[in-house]
Amino acid sequence: MHQSVSLLHVKDPLFKRMGASRLARFAIDDQRRMKIVEIGGAQELLNMLGSARDERTQKEALKALSALSKSDEAVKALHNGGAISVIKSTPDTFEDAEIGAYKSNLLKRFQDLRYDISS
Repeated sequence: MHQSVSLLHVKDPLFKRMGASRLARFAIDDQRRMKIVEIGGAQELLNMLGSARDERTQKEALKALSALSKSDEAVKALHNGGAISVIKSTPDTFEDAEIGAYKSNLLKRFQDLRYDISS
């Protein structure tokens, strides 16, 4: 898990995508999701999403954030990390509808837990 978070620090988008993909696969229960949050994975995924230049990297970051968002505590940590503004600032794309789907599902999850997404 630590290695996957470390991959998010590398400049090469391919390695970032690999790290995000591995984190998405690790996030299978609340305990593991919170471990990812505790070791800084959630914040690194937000940083990755905010700085991503290509759609494939954005999609992997959103996919991993979506996997983490299944835990209420992880959603709280994401909210505290500024996730809503980062997610909303990710441009929609016509080539990859999954990006829009991940964005809407994440924002709906914040809304379901009574976080204000209007900002």
